Amino acid sequence: MDFEEKKEQSSATEYFEADVLGEKSSAQAPVSTGSRKKKAEGSFGQGLFLGVLLTLLIVLLVVLGVKLGKVLTTQKQDSYRLDVTAGSAIDYDLVQKLQSLEQIIHRYYYKDDLTAEQLSDGIYKGLLDSLGDPYSEYYTPEELADLIESTEGVYYGIGAYVSLDTDRNLPKISSVIEGTPAEEAGLRDNDILYKVDGTSTYGLSLNETVALIKGEEFTDVLLTIIRDGKEMEVTVTRRKVETPTVKHEMLEDGMGFLQIVEFDDVTVSQFRDAMTDLRAQEMKGLILDLRANPGGSLDAVVDIAEMLLPEGMIVYTEDKYGNRREYTCDGSQQLEMPLVVLIDMNSASASEILAGAIKDYGIGTLVGTTSFGKGIVQQILPFSDGSAIKVTVSSYYTPKGYNIHGIGIKPDVEIAFDGETYYSNEEHYDNQLEKAKEVLKDKMK
Repeated sequence: MDFEEKKEQSSATEYFEADVLGEKSSAQAPVSTGSRKKKAEGSFGQGLFLGVLLTLLIVLLVVLGVKLGKVLTTQKQDSYRLDVTAGSAIDYDLVQKLQSLEQIIHRYYYKDDLTAEQLSDGIYKGLLDSLGDPYSEYYTPEELADLIESTEGVYYGIGAYVSLDTDRNLPKISSVIEGTPAEEAGLRDNDILYKVDGTSTYGLSLNETVALIKGEEFTDVLLTIIRDGKEMEVTVTRRKVETPTVKHEMLEDGMGFLQIVEFDDVTVSQFRDAMTDLRAQEMKGLILDLRANPGGSLDAVVDIAEMLLPEGMIVYTEDKYGNRREYTCDGSQQLEMPLVVLIDMNSASASEILAGAIKDYGIGTLVGTTSFGKGIVQQILPFSDGSAIKVTVSSYYTPKGYNIHGIGIKPDVEIAFDGETYYSNEEHYDNQLEKAKEVLKDKMK
C-alpha cells in the first residue's frame, strides 16, 4: 500500500472517531421519558458499550499509527535510494552517518573556512579512492579543465611529466621536457617527488600532485625530491610550457630518430609531419624512442599504429562483462624499413600498446629495459556540473592476446640506462640509444 492510500485511510479513521464521540455525547444527554431506574440502567449499559468501543478504537488507532509511521519511515529511506541497486552502500543509514560526520566536523574541527563544496568534493574523491585503483579518480570542474588543457599541448607549469612509483606509492618525474624550467632547475628522470611546497605527496593521485605543481606563470614552487636515496630541495619557476610530443632528427648512415613523449590529441599530426620530414631526408631505418612515455590517448596510439603496422589487430579491450572491442589496421601505411624501438621502466599504457603490437608482429626490435606494465584502460565520464570521473573500465591485450598488466614488455635486447655517464658530461652520452643504433645498422645491412 503506498503512502497516498494509507493517508486516505487515516483520514477516514479520524472521521469515524469524530462520529463515535458525537454519539457518546448524545447518549449522555438527559432523556425526558421513562422511569429513573430505566434511565440508570440505560445509562450504565450505554456507557459500558461506549467504553468498550472506545477502547477498541484506541487500540485500532495505535496500530494504524504504528503502521503509518513505518510507511513514512520507509518512504523517507527510499527517498535516498533513487535508482540504487540492491546491496548498494548508498542508503538511508549512509546519508544519516554523513550528516552526523559533517555536524561533528563543523562543531569540532579547528578551522572555520571549510565550504560545503570542499566537503562534497572530498566525499566524491573518497568514493573513487575506495576502489584502491590509482588510475580511477574524481575531477572537479577546475581539475577537468586543467586535464583538457594539458592534452592540447599547452599549460603553465614546470615542464616535466609525472608518473607513479608504485613501489613507494609516490609520484616521480618520468620525463623532463627540453628547454623548460624543470630542465633548467636540474630535475631528472626518476626523481621521486616527496613534497610540493612542504605538502607530502604520499598517497596523492597523479592529478592531485600535478595540481600542486602547476600554478600562475612566474611563480615559484619548491619541490622536495629523493634522488639516489638522498633528499634534496629544488626551486622551480613556473612558465608557459608548450609540449612538443614528438621530436625527430636524422642521424648518421640514413638512420632516422623519432621520439614520442606522450600520446595527446596533437601527437598524431606531429608524428605524421615528422615521418614525412624524415622520409624527405631519405631515411633508410627508424629508431622509435618510447622511453619515459607515460601513455595517453588510446585513439592517438591507434592512429599512429596504423602508420606503422601491417594489416590485422592493433589491440583489443575486454570489460568485466566480457564485452570485447577491437582496434584493427588495414596495413595500407605499413612501415617498409628496419625498425628499432627503445623502451624502459617508464614506458607505460599507450606506449606499451604500440611496443607490444610491434613485437607481436615481429616488425621491429625492442631495446632497453622491461616496460612499466599498465595493461588497463581508463575512460573519462563527465557530469552536467562540469566535473567528471576517470575510471578503469577494461583490460587491453596485444594482437597475440597478451595482457601485460603488472608484467610489462620485455625487450629483445636488454640494456640498462647509464644515468651516471649521461649526466656527468655535456654530450649526454646515451648508451641505450647507441645500442639501438648498433642494432639498426645490423638490420639495415
